[in-house]
Amino acid sequence: MVRKKVRIGGLVIGPGEPVRVQSMTSTHTEDIKGTVNQIRELEKAGCEIVRVAVPDFESAEAIREIKKQINIPLVADIHFDYRLAMRAVEAGADKIRINPGNIGSDWKVREVVKACKEKDIPIRVGANSGSLKKELRRKMPVEDALVESVREEVKILEDMGFDNIVISIKASDVGVFIRANQKAHREFQYPFHIGVTEAGPVPQGIVKSSIGIGFLLMNGIGDTIRVSLTADPVEEIEVAYDILASTGIRKVYPEIISCPTCGRMEIDLLKLIEKVKPLWEGLKLPLKIAVMGCAVNGPGEAREADIGIAGGRGYGLIFRKGKIIKSVPEVDLYNEFKRELQKLIREVENAHEGGKGEG
Repeated sequence: MVRKKVRIGGLVIGPGEPVRVQSMTSTHTEDIKGTVNQIRELEKAGCEIVRVAVPDFESAEAIREIKKQINIPLVADIHFDYRLAMRAVEAGADKIRINPGNIGSDWKVREVVKACKEKDIPIRVGANSGSLKKELRRKMPVEDALVESVREEVKILEDMGFDNIVISIKASDVGVFIRANQKAHREFQYPFHIGVTEAGPVPQGIVKSSIGIGFLLMNGIGDTIRVSLTADPVEEIEVAYDILASTGIRKVYPEIISCPTCGRMEIDLLKLIEKVKPLWEGLKLPLKIAVMGCAVNGPGEAREADIGIAGGRGYGLIFRKGKIIKSVPEVDLYNEFKRELQKLIREVENAHEGGKGEG
């Protein structure tokens, strides 16, 4: 099956493209200042696509001003009223999230399709286990009902000659979420937006999202992801990038290797981590950094790390790729590690810039 690519604002998603990180604002969209401020915080954290709720015309119209003040694609989340979709398209939304089946008469859906065609805007369609039609739930298992629901929504659009589609199938049950997306991915050629819906608060929401999203990504399913936490949306972004890095799908930020606490530790590892963590916060380089509590086994256990630090009794080691480069008194450990990390960052950045020049 040849899979489609879809453009959302300035981004393209689909085969061969990076898996993109998405989130949704928790503000009232008509509060333009509050919504813009939150989107900017999300942008700063690494969010690449943002969705806003559009429950009324004031929210739809607010998109026009919000778009002027942000730098990432904006998705309008519409339910039931086709006029809100039309207004959001007119106001500059980069993608519309609707379910054609709950918009109403065919002519209403056709109006939305016509508007999206004119602006070359994709429509995200899908199904959520919490809002399935009762007749579908009675007929078949939930995962089959989810796929059937998507099938119905996609058919409505395809019958109108529209194929600029993104699919999303969400469930709060991880197993249902995985099985439904696997089945749908075998059937549809469109890009998939994936995420365990209503995953819950931290840490439960992180665990459920990591298992569900991570499993699908490692099996080639997912073009955009959202970690849905009962928390500040900014927290979703860090978790999303951790999932991408841990699955080996996409590495943008440093990956941290740190040993569990044990009786061999001769340094306060928790205190050490808290002290050195600010050295790489906000750094957009896919470095692997180790913070180990044992100077005897640390360098060997973390030999794949680009740089690492290991504590001993009154001293510490700094190593790169498992090779010890410095042994320093504990009192000097932080400053020496900072110096070596900054040196490595310069090397990597210079190599990156050199590569650009050669291209």
